[in-house]
Amino acid sequence: MWLSVKVQPRASANEIGEPIGNELKIKVSAPPVDAAANEALLRLLSDTLDCPRGAVQLLRGQTSRHKVVAIFGMEIASILQKLDRRE
Repeated sequence: MWLSVKVQPRASANEIGEPIGNELKIKVSAPPVDAAANEALLRLLSDTLDCPRGAVQLLRGQTSRHKVVAIFGMEIASILQKLDRRE
């Protein structure tokens, strides 16, 4: 599954927010330096989805706030359910 996200680096906490248009807003506390925010995003998603870090991969947007993330080895329904219960 591909997931479009809008990342807000240097946030006060790591959290997955609400969808904005076609993207899911995700806040990470890491700065956008040396791919730290990208790694924080991928770790947050893998922790939230309870999947291995290797199953979550950044496809596009390495230097942009707008990114496309691929999630491998999970059913779409399971991903949506875990994202919905993230609180």
